[in-house]
Amino acid sequence: MTDKVTVRGLRTRGYHGVFEAERRLGQIFVVDAVLEVDTRPAANSDDLADAIDYGELALSLSRVIEGDPVDLIETLAQRLADTCLRDERVTAVEVTVHKPQAPVPVAVDDITVTIRRTRG
Repeated sequence: MTDKVTVRGLRTRGYHGVFEAERRLGQIFVVDAVLEVDTRPAANSDDLADAIDYGELALSLSRVIEGDPVDLIETLAQRLADTCLRDERVTAVEVTVHKPQAPVPVAVDDITVTIRRTRG
């Protein structure tokens, strides 16, 4: 059985995209991250040191979104997954990057890219 720690709906401004206006003006990106991790050590000790600190996780993910711009949200998703996998307790992660203000020629509610990465 795999336990999961999820951060859903993390919103922050980034400057990612292939168009000059996206890089200049920025836009809000929304991120969901589902980390697969054994939560039994934390449950047994009741100690934050044995748990995924989701406050720190959210802050780390925000820094990636706010950081160096990339052209593609696929690249951004990979950087976010890499950030999650830095914690050796995380065995796999699924990251979804939402780009609700994507410059597309028709009306859409959202554009997303979802990736799943495992340790190894």
